[in-house]
Amino acid sequence: MNSQLSKADLHIHSTYSDGTANVAAILAHVAQSDLRLIAITDHDTIAGGRAAAQLARDFGVQVIVGEEVSTAEGHLLALFIDDELPPGRPAAETIAAIHAQGGLCVAAHPYDRSVPSLGAHGLHERQAEWRLDAIEALNAGVIWSQRGCNRVAQHVAAAMNLPALGGSDAHSLATIGRAYTVFPGASADDLYRAIVRGEASWGGGYWTIGQYLDVSRQWVRQRGIGGLLRLALDGAGVTPRDSATFIGRS
Repeated sequence: MNSQLSKADLHIHSTYSDGTANVAAILAHVAQSDLRLIAITDHDTIAGGRAAAQLARDFGVQVIVGEEVSTAEGHLLALFIDDELPPGRPAAETIAAIHAQGGLCVAAHPYDRSVPSLGAHGLHERQAEWRLDAIEALNAGVIWSQRGCNRVAQHVAAAMNLPALGGSDAHSLATIGRAYTVFPGASADDLYRAIVRGEASWGGGYWTIGQYLDVSRQWVRQRGIGGLLRLALDGAGVTPRDSATFIGRS
């Protein structure tokens, strides 16, 4: 096994969905960090991931095209994909579609009750139906009252014999890399193999209070109070996500 260990942040949002930083700013920030590679996983679109992949070489950053898909039962991270997955379909159908294009499926924040999550619909019990490749066992963005959900995710990942990954769920530059995935090797191919082989793990911590406040301020500045309210309702699964609330795509 490769003795070199690298860090990847596999859960980042840009202004193509509800992030506050555009793709170029994200890449410039990551280029100055200790992250080896990232995945842009905007809600129900791969436009941000595609844009980042096209610019990645200019910044010396490796990018995985991804998407956080709003399935009928909860959010699912699709990694290493080429084609966008539509929201609203059953998780089993979405998982099959991701695997059909050679991608990997990761249950995002699976036991966080404040957002639509697969854990609320029997993730462990439906293991045979939902052929997941990994579980996000440390999501850095979960709110204080929900942080126990990561411990549950870690226990369930072990019980299901699935890799336990980390992701920042970044919505600002400062939150990128707060949690991360550790894997042997250095390339996107190495990461793919590490997840498939169960050789990836998690590390890091949580957003700070200041980072929560900063993201909220940026949301208000960029989208207004109405836009912030809509994002909150979207995130809680109360309303379908509306691309009209998103801002500058570049």
